[in-house]
Formats: sequence, C-alpha cells, structure tokens
Amino acid sequence: MTLHIQMDSEDETSKDREKQKRIEASLREREEEVQRTLSTHLRERDKEREQHKHDEAVQHFNALLADLVETLMRSWREAKKALRKDHRWEMVESLDREEREKLFNEHIEALNKKKKEKFRELLEETTEITLTSSWKEVKKLIKEDPRYTKFSSSDRKCEREFKDYLKDKLNTGRTDFRELLKETKIITYKSKKMIEESEQHLIDIETVLQKDKRYLILDSISDERRKLLMAYIEDLDRRGPPPPPTASEPSRRSNK
Repeated sequence: MTLHIQMDSEDETSKDREKQKRIEASLREREEEVQRTLSTHLRERDKEREQHKHDEAVQHFNALLADLVETLMRSWREAKKALRKDHRWEMVESLDREEREKLFNEHIEALNKKKKEKFRELLEETTEITLTSSWKEVKKLIKEDPRYTKFSSSDRKCEREFKDYLKDKLNTGRTDFRELLKETKIITYKSKKMIEESEQHLIDIETVLQKDKRYLILDSISDERRKLLMAYIEDLDRRGPPPPPTASEPSRRSNK
C-alpha cells in the first residue's frame, strides 16, 4: 500500500510539473505575441512618421519650384543652382536626387500644359481666325497678348502649336457637322432622289443647316462641307428606308 501511495504521489508531482510547463509555455507564447504586436505597431508608426516627413519634404520642394522656377527654358542643372540658394533647400535634402529631378520635370510639364491652355484660349477668343487662316495673319492679331508672349519665345514653336490647334478644330468641326446631319430631320433616304429631281431640296436642307453654328464654323471650307453633306445623303440612299418599328414599340406607345 505504501508503494501505491508513493506512485500516486509521483504521478501527481509529474502532472503538476507538466501543468506548470504548459502554463509557462502559454505565458511565453502570449508574451511573444504581445512583443510581435508591439513590434509591428512600432514599425507601422515609424513608417507613418517617415511617410509624413517625406510628404512634408515634397510639399516644401513643390513650393520652392512654384516660387523660383517660372521659365520653361531652365534645365534641372540650372534650376538646382537657384534652388540651393534658398533657405528652404535644407528642408528637402531628405528627398533623393532622382525624386527631386522627377518633381522638377513634373513641374515643368505642368507649366507647359498651363501655358499651352492659355495660348489655345487666346486662339479660341480670336474670332477672326478661320480654319484656313495662316500663321502670318494670326500672329499679327495676337502678338500683343501676354498669353502669346508667355507661351514661347520660339516663333516656330508658336506656329506649330497654332497648326495643331487648327487641325484639332477641323477634326472637331467635321465630327460636330456629322452629328448635325444626323439630327436634321429633313434629310432622309429619299433626299438623293429628290435632289436629282430638283435642287430645291438641297437648298431647303442647307437653309435649315445654316441656322446651326456647327454648319457655320465650316464656312471657310464650304467645298469640303458640301462633300460631307452629299456623302451623308448618298450613304442614307444606299441604306434605304429604315427598318419598321418592332412589335413592342407600338404597344409601348399605346400604353402611354
């Protein structure tokens, strides 16, 4: 009996030791988890702090660019010399060289875009400009406006932009005119035959179209405008009458 009591006591002691080990292991695991969570939190906080410092540096650098870099003729090397003389340069030294140059290029691109928009705004406001105007004629009209002088000191660059403007305006004009033709109810698949029988129908069509600025804007290229009109009429003639309404359409109308 004494042996049994001794064995039972040893079993209890062994169980207690195992239980204590499990408790200690659980405590270590929880402590390690707390340390991992704390470490992650600290890393995230440090990351946020670094991001905030970086964002502030970017803001300061963009402010420097806005204040000191106003001409499009400057290279990054030239601009850097002027920027370094400003006391705010110390606040942006945390940005690496590549990022500073990238921000400079973005600033120059934004300046270019803004000046181009202003130049095109000037061209749009100059009512004497038509789709066939020459740069020589237009330059005389706009040369005193600061939006012209600020755009570029290069006459060739100004002329190139003017030609691009006319090209865009012509493409838009053609597209808008085609939309106008689609909206004009007097033009139908019967129009070609009616014009062949009497030119009065064509006169009637153009009388209607003349009330819309999408027609008038093509006045300077009236021959091409007429070709676009006739091509549209011939296309309608080839297609023939529109398909009859579907069975559901009359029922919808009768229910209204």
